[in-house]
Amino acid sequence: MPRFIPAVVPTGSAVTSRYVHVIGAKVFVSDRLEIDGASTHFIGVMDEEAWWAVDVGDGLDPSDGAALDLFSMFARVSEDEWVAAGRAVQIAEWARTHRFCGRCGSPTEAQTHERAMRCPTCGLLSYPRLAPAMITLVTRGDGDDEEALLAQGIQFRGPMYSCLAGFVEPGETLEGAVVREVREEVGVEVEDVRYLSSQPWPFPHSLMIGFRARWRSGDIVCDPSEIVDAKWFRRDDLPNIPPKISIARKLIDGWLTG
Repeated sequence: MPRFIPAVVPTGSAVTSRYVHVIGAKVFVSDRLEIDGASTHFIGVMDEEAWWAVDVGDGLDPSDGAALDLFSMFARVSEDEWVAAGRAVQIAEWARTHRFCGRCGSPTEAQTHERAMRCPTCGLLSYPRLAPAMITLVTRGDGDDEEALLAQGIQFRGPMYSCLAGFVEPGETLEGAVVREVREEVGVEVEDVRYLSSQPWPFPHSLMIGFRARWRSGDIVCDPSEIVDAKWFRRDDLPNIPPKISIARKLIDGWLTG
């Protein structure tokens, strides 16, 4: 069971507090509020502690340079603490960017009973943005000869191969997004699309939804605007793959042990 329980309003079960100070896109976690008068947002409970996001203003750094980005933080804390910190970053950024109504420009007001900003002039409600994205491991063959299709994206930080991924379009099913994105990125047709798991991905506000799919037809033809290279790999000849922070690695590890 996850230790971190997201919530909108505090409950009576929490006896102490933890504060995730959001400094730009970095975080600094403390057992006290480091900046008097800073905007705070309740994000949930973990181990009977109330967790709060603290919006740190421009030019301030209560961590004295010790704040970490979420990638660096992953290897130093538990997965639940990382999820809590990622939620704090997303909520703080949402509050920063929704201080005014997107319809009429009036200052908005935070709601107390739900996570929303309401415009008192026109009544528009704005909720935290969440962008669903599919990620899939495509395989072909059987047994020891089975191969996985991995690709190097143009935005990757280094020479790493990963699963194919992409955002879900309006009016599209998750399974349809898998079929479309694989076709668009590498020119391959897939079938037998099966959901496996999901992962919050606060870069900046995605939900990664993981699938497995089977190759049906087609040769690899990379979209140069998205993919640098893509290949079929056997289990005993894998390239550099993503770190354990990513659901992509969980999908690959599940294939390796399955």
